[in-house]
Amino acid sequence: MSVTRIDNDVDNLTTTVVADFEAPIEKVWQLWADPRKLERWWGPPGYPAKFESHELSPGGEMAYYMTSPEGEKLRGWWRVNAVNPPESLDVIDGFADERGDPVADMPIMTLHTELTENNGGTRVEMVSGYQSREQMEQIMDMGGPEGIRESMGQMDSLLQEQ
Repeated sequence: MSVTRIDNDVDNLTTTVVADFEAPIEKVWQLWADPRKLERWWGPPGYPAKFESHELSPGGEMAYYMTSPEGEKLRGWWRVNAVNPPESLDVIDGFADERGDPVADMPIMTLHTELTENNGGTRVEMVSGYQSREQMEQIMDMGGPEGIRESMGQMDSLLQEQ
C-alpha cells in the first residue's frame, strides 16, 4: 500500500495523509483530473463512487455518491477553491442529502492536496482541515482516516494500467 503516514493533529484540527507512488506526477494528477479514474479510487473498497458532475477549475463544483454494499447511496460534494495542475488542488468537502444539498449537521472540511516529485515517483500529501474538534472527532468515529487509507490504496492499480 502506498500510504506511508497518517497524522491526526487535534490541536490544529487536521489529518495529514502522505502516500508515495512509482509514477510520474502527470499520471498521478490524472487520478483527480479524469472523473472516471477518480471514481475508481475515491471511496473505500466496496463503496464505488460515481461523479455526477466534475468541474475541476476555481469555483467549480463536483457532486458524487458512493454506493454501499447494501445499495445505499452516500452523497458528497466538493467546491473547488484553487487548482494548479499537476501540483495542487484545494477543495471544500462535505456530505450531501439525496437532492445533493449540503447536510447541515455533518462536517465540512477543507482538503488541500499537493503532489511533488519524489525519488523518480510522486508524493501525494492530503491535509484535511476541520472546523471544530467535534467535527474532527465525528470523522474519526466514522473511520475517516482508515477510509482514506483504503481509498488511496486503490490508486496503485490504476497507475499500473496502460
